[in-house]
Amino acid sequence: MMKKLWPHARPYAPWILAGVACSAMEAVFELLIPLVMSDIVDVGIANGDQSYILRKGALMIVLAVASLCFGLGAAVTSSVAGMGFGANLRRAEYDHIQTFAFSNIERFSTASLVTRLTNDVHNLQMSLMMSMRLMVRAPVMLVAALFFSIRISYRLSSVFLVALPLLLAVVAVLLTTTGPLFRSLQEKTDALNLVVQENLAGVRVVKSFVREDREREKFAQRNDDLKNTSLRAFGRVVINMPLMMLIVYGTIIAVMWFGGQMVYAGTLEAGKLITYFTYITQIMMSLMMVSMIFMMLTRTVACARRVAEVLGEVPAISDEGDPAAEPADGSIDFDHVFFKYSAESSEWILEDVSLHIPSGKTVGILGGTGSGKTSLVSLIPRLYEADRGTVMVGGKPVAAYTMENLRESVSMVLQKNTLFTGTIRENLLWGNPEATEKELWAACRAACADEFLERMPDGLDTDLGQGGVNVSGGQKQRLCIARAILKKPKVLILDDSTSAVDTATDAKIRAAFAGELKDATKLIIAQRVASVREADLILVMDGGRVVAQGTHGELMETCGIYREVYQSQQEGGSIDG
Repeated sequence: MMKKLWPHARPYAPWILAGVACSAMEAVFELLIPLVMSDIVDVGIANGDQSYILRKGALMIVLAVASLCFGLGAAVTSSVAGMGFGANLRRAEYDHIQTFAFSNIERFSTASLVTRLTNDVHNLQMSLMMSMRLMVRAPVMLVAALFFSIRISYRLSSVFLVALPLLLAVVAVLLTTTGPLFRSLQEKTDALNLVVQENLAGVRVVKSFVREDREREKFAQRNDDLKNTSLRAFGRVVINMPLMMLIVYGTIIAVMWFGGQMVYAGTLEAGKLITYFTYITQIMMSLMMVSMIFMMLTRTVACARRVAEVLGEVPAISDEGDPAAEPADGSIDFDHVFFKYSAESSEWILEDVSLHIPSGKTVGILGGTGSGKTSLVSLIPRLYEADRGTVMVGGKPVAAYTMENLRESVSMVLQKNTLFTGTIRENLLWGNPEATEKELWAACRAACADEFLERMPDGLDTDLGQGGVNVSGGQKQRLCIARAILKKPKVLILDDSTSAVDTATDAKIRAAFAGELKDATKLIIAQRVASVREADLILVMDGGRVVAQGTHGELMETCGIYREVYQSQQEGGSIDG
């Protein structure tokens, strides 16, 4: 675990060392002050020597100022190291997530990854900051104060023989019981974030089905689970304080009892007893700080393991292709391809798929729900990896290319249309950052997006809001298609991407492809036979297999499934896809 986290703290090693040194010196100078105070009481006041008192008083001020300066230095260095470590860790974790295949992301869940990027990393950076201060200051003060206490009175220090084992026992019990609770606490945070994320992302669905009450119940349940787990975890941490104080005050009472008798008997000076009280308080406070550090580290270890899991996750799809290789054209081949989402699954999503699609052709894909249409096209840009067989683009296996070069040649408009916060122009430029105004409008015309863009007062500079909430579903689809066209890909995949537009607009978009992307291979997953009727090749899928392929006329004669779908739609019906 430390091997994965330390490299992100290494650049701040000088700051960490400086902070440790400052914390240690702060504690040392603070510990010298009671010794000077003892001299003032036992020598200066006892002898009535005012000049001695002033000299020692000035020395106390110097020691206090030195301790303050080192304390400030420790605060600054710990802040720089802690915040820098957190920033490096978040960047590394985020960059590593970008290499994940869909299956890796699904293993963690989006909500859990968000928690690990934010909450868990925040806890780690705060732990580093606190550790630089407390994990140095507390042990130094503990050892030094114990040394000076024994030096003042070895006999009186025997009180610690009872107090220390009690303190250690309390810490040990709390550590063993709070560790599992803190791990559970982070998991409950994941669960709560998942509910919030789903509710906000699907707020329109929630409201359209009038399910606000049900969502409130789900949130309340997860929120209560988090609250109850937090109460159990932090309740046990909080109980540490009164138990510690009970032992501390018991120790002080014992020192007062035995120390007072020693002063009365003349075997211990009053100033030494006052100094002893200061040191014993520092010892007890140091022990309390050490116990709090261990409590903090219990949660830190839980967070560190979660972050290390993400950093240690091996991407399901390796990127070892030739950086110089690029698809020569848009031809696509499937050679006895088998695929399933989970290795433990007993059923194949795609089973023994073999087909050849020449470059520049338009291919329609039809099939019922769960027939494997989306899975088939997802293998082309390596969003998923085939378990058996070979997928080829441009005459080479997709693994022969780097994912960057492969995906630069493949443009895919997914079932779920995603637009990002910003203007329409900024979203379109995802397709081609160097696109000119003329090219942007040409792509919008090809996708029939110009029809509504020209009515917008700011045109391409219209702000879309979060997730494109300012446009309708059909408008969002057309903008996503325009973005894909701007990429000028060798392969264009439309995964049911015109379902929210009318048939006339759908026809215009398909006609525009012939001009804008005449050399690109176009794969169109559609619900309507009309959307793929004029395609060069139509694939009919069922149960993860390509059960038929051909033109519209050929399939009407040879494929019963295709003929039934066509006839039902001609009669005004529809099918699920």
